Amino acid sequence: MDKPAVFTAEEIARFRAELSARRAPGAYEPGRWSVSPLNRRPEVTGPLPESVRLRDATLRSVETLPGVVASDEAKRAYLRQLVGAGVGEVVTAGLAGRDDKTLRAEVEVIKGENPGCRAVCPLMRTTQDIDRAAEAGYDGVQIWVQGFGETALIYQPAVYQQAWRSEDWRTTQKVLDRPGVLARAVPLIRHARSLGLDAIVPMLMVSFLTEEVLAESVDALAGAGATELTLFDGPGAMSPEAYGHLVRRTKELAPRVEVGLHPHNTFGLAVGCAVSAVRAGADVVELSVNGYCGGPGNADLAATALAFEALYGVRTGIRTERLTALARAGEELTGYRLAWNHPVTGTHAFCWGGMDFITQETTVDPLLHNCVEPAVVGNERKVPFTPDSGPYTLADKLRSLGATIGKDRIEAVLRRARDLMAREERLLTDAELATLAAEVAEGGTRAV
Repeated sequence: MDKPAVFTAEEIARFRAELSARRAPGAYEPGRWSVSPLNRRPEVTGPLPESVRLRDATLRSVETLPGVVASDEAKRAYLRQLVGAGVGEVVTAGLAGRDDKTLRAEVEVIKGENPGCRAVCPLMRTTQDIDRAAEAGYDGVQIWVQGFGETALIYQPAVYQQAWRSEDWRTTQKVLDRPGVLARAVPLIRHARSLGLDAIVPMLMVSFLTEEVLAESVDALAGAGATELTLFDGPGAMSPEAYGHLVRRTKELAPRVEVGLHPHNTFGLAVGCAVSAVRAGADVVELSVNGYCGGPGNADLAATALAFEALYGVRTGIRTERLTALARAGEELTGYRLAWNHPVTGTHAFCWGGMDFITQETTVDPLLHNCVEPAVVGNERKVPFTPDSGPYTLADKLRSLGATIGKDRIEAVLRRARDLMAREERLLTDAELATLAAEVAEGGTRAV
C-alpha cells in the first residue's frame, strides 16, 4: 500500500541539512549514534582517557541473588558469552564449595575464548586460598579489606557461628583497630605478588572513609605491593563528585598503583559514578551484566559501555552488538528479569509509542528520538500500534504483517481498531490487526 507523502524531497533535504549543521563527527556516527557535541568537548566534560577497562563481576555477583540455582555447566556457557562479548577482565565466583578441577575448568573457558582476558579470583582470606587460585591459573586475586577497625567484627562469620553456639567469641576472635585490619592484608598481598599474581585490593565501604583513614589505608596497602586499589561502595552512598575526589586523592597518595571502583546503584548514579571516577583517573570499572548484585545492584555493563563509547568516545573493547543477547542470557541464567525500559537492553528501550510523528520521523533521520541505533547493541526498534496511532503507523504495521489493503480502506481499519481497543481496554495483537484488515478488505463486518 502506498502512503501519501508528507514532505517533499526538497523539504527532507533541508531538514537533514539543518540536523547535520547541529552535529559533529564522533558525537554523530551515521548508523550508530547521534549525541550532543557538547559530550565530546573537554572544556565541557573535563578530560577523559582514550580507553577504559571494564571488569565484569557477574559470576560473583549472582551468588548474592536469592534463588539462583544455575549449574556449573550453565555458568561456563554464560562465561563464554561474556568473554566473547569483549569483556577483558572477569571476576569469577569465589572458592567456597568449588574444587580445584572446577576452578581450572573456569579459567580454561576464559582463556579458551580469549587468551588475553584476565581471570580474577575474589574473596581471598588466606595464603592457602591464594595458592589455590595460582594453581588454577588465575591472573589476579582480590584481597578484600574491610573499611573499619573494631566495627569490622560485624563481617566476621566466626563471630556469628560461635555466638549461636552460646560461646564467647571474644576469647578466640581478636578485636582489631584500623591498623590491625590493614596489617592482616599485608602478608596476603605480599604472598600473591610472590606468586606473580596481580594483588587487587578492594577497599570496602568507602563512603565511610575519612581523609585520614584513606591516607593510612593507601600507605599500608600500596606499601605491601598492591597492584590495584579498588574503591568499593557497597551502600551506594557515594555521589559521582565524591567518587571523583577519592580517585584523585588515591592517585596522589599512590601514583604507581592502579585505581578501580565498584559503584552501586542506590540513586541510579552508578554509571555517573563510573564516568566521574574515570575522568578523575580511575583505570578500571568493576560492574556486571544487568547490574546483577545484591541490594540496588552494580553499574550495568551495557549502559556503562555505551555511555563511554557513544557519549564520550572512550573505547571499552566491548562488542556492543552482543550486549542485548548477553542481557537476555543473564535473565535466563538467573531468573531475574529487566525492566521493560532498562537502559540500552530493555525490551522496549527503543520504543517511543505509536504516534505518527514518532514512527515516521525515521524516514527523515533514524537518530532523532533514538540517539543510539538499536542494532549497535543488538536490540531492535519497537513500533507499536496504540490508540494514539494514526494511518501512517497503521499502514506500516499492516505492511510488516504482509497485509494487502488499499489506502482508501486504512481509515476504516483504524476506526475499527480504535473501537475494539477502547471496548476491551487493551492493545490489539498483530493477528487481530491482520484479521481486521482482511475483513475490511473483503467488505466484511464480523467482529474480532
